[in-house]
Amino acid sequence: MMENLGFIVDLDTTYDEAVTKVTAALKTEGFGVLTEIDVKSTLKKKIDVDFHPYTILGACNPPLAHKALTAAPEVGLLLPCNVTVQTLENGRVRVSFINAQTMMQVIKDNPVLTEVANEVTERMSRVAQVLEA
Repeated sequence: MMENLGFIVDLDTTYDEAVTKVTAALKTEGFGVLTEIDVKSTLKKKIDVDFHPYTILGACNPPLAHKALTAAPEVGLLLPCNVTVQTLENGRVRVSFINAQTMMQVIKDNPVLTEVANEVTERMSRVAQVLEA
């Protein structure tokens, strides 16, 4: 399923298994995970709030990042491409992938960035398809 901000896949698996599957699927499309933010733990530690399991994975495809940064260095403000993994009330796990085409709309009239955004979106879409299978 695709929403304006990205692709969404609901999985019938455990949270930890989902994080592992997502990381592996991203790797098949040339993305490494640069950052992993455990939102639940961070909110508990910083403001003593209980939150459901939620992780933000900062994914990066180095050749595509290099191409984008060479075309417009300020695009670094939009990197890496985020993927979130969270538990839902029904016990399922939701994985959401950023739609790079939407993200890059803030930078106008740059055909190289449009090309990179299209490539990232295609790759993230394939990752989502692998997870749905």
